Amino acid sequence: MSEIDKMLRLRDIDRREFLKFCGQMAAVLGLSQAYIPKIASAIEKASKRPSVVWLHFAECTGDSEAFLRTVYPSIGELVLDVLSIDYHETIMAAAGTQAEENLHKTITDEKGKYICIVEGAIPTKNNGNYLTIGGRTGLEIAKEVCGNAFATICVGNCACYGGVQAQYPNPTGAKGVRDAIGINTVNIPACPHNPKNSVATVVNYLLFGKLPDVDSYGRPLFAFYERIHDHCPRRSHFDAGQFVEEFGSEEAKKEYCLYKMGCKGPETYNNCSKILYNDISWPIGAGHGCVGCSEPDFWDRMQPFYERLPGVKIPGRGGVETTVDRVGFAMAGAAAAGIAAHAVYTLTKKKEEKPETTEDTEK
Repeated sequence: MSEIDKMLRLRDIDRREFLKFCGQMAAVLGLSQAYIPKIASAIEKASKRPSVVWLHFAECTGDSEAFLRTVYPSIGELVLDVLSIDYHETIMAAAGTQAEENLHKTITDEKGKYICIVEGAIPTKNNGNYLTIGGRTGLEIAKEVCGNAFATICVGNCACYGGVQAQYPNPTGAKGVRDAIGINTVNIPACPHNPKNSVATVVNYLLFGKLPDVDSYGRPLFAFYERIHDHCPRRSHFDAGQFVEEFGSEEAKKEYCLYKMGCKGPETYNNCSKILYNDISWPIGAGHGCVGCSEPDFWDRMQPFYERLPGVKIPGRGGVETTVDRVGFAMAGAAAAGIAAHAVYTLTKKKEEKPETTEDTEK
């Protein structure tokens, strides 16, 4: 019996549920179902559980809460057994001096091998003195721990881009980890982040031996390649010009588009509409517009949260039907122009009466 099977038995999780988890990871990573056994094998054959140091800085612990409260089979439980969580202020039994000794031992013995997961922004003004842990500033700790890790994964908008702490006027100089200490990080934003995306990042490492490809903001492309708007289940109502204009209205009950209520889906990149929180829901599914929490500086850029974004063209009267008609006319016009151009080209070629050469054929 493999170690993972022993762990599953201890957790009272059967093999089918484990494979369901692997299937979810394949879906998040955008892989076909053929990868399910490969993901299971990658987890089972991990010769040594990767060591993880989980740091808390300026935050609300919402990302740890989201991670630990995932649905059965608990992703948190599975990953806590697949990984070796050697330091985590919220869940570890150790405290005080013993906790700091555990941290020092891990980053010394596993230097260059451990994964650092960070939630929370890092205050940088006044040499970082707005946040101290165990007698050291968060800035000092981040430089040492993140600087010596194999990889640093930031979870939640605060760790990625500063979050609410970095909102204007930002008196503490709060920044995301990458900007605060100048290292490359894998950023999994949102407020809180969806734990399936952070788990999938680790699974990607176990499966392919590398971290996932990221965009210019450090976000994994498997989760942040497309906008909320692109896959929103209310998108057809947007195209048809059907909008909620007051919460509690008949239009709201019919689940019309929330754009006029301030939804920031057209400018927000995340996979919320495809990968639900706890397999249950997400903000728009619960009747509230997207606030853009996976975007940098969203507390400043996306406010007021209940006013619509400028520059997004709202379909006019007639909605999608009118749009389709216009597209149809445009295509007909383009086809006519193409036919005319082809006729002119054919006539010209005939007039040239030039025999084809070897050079022409090669071209």
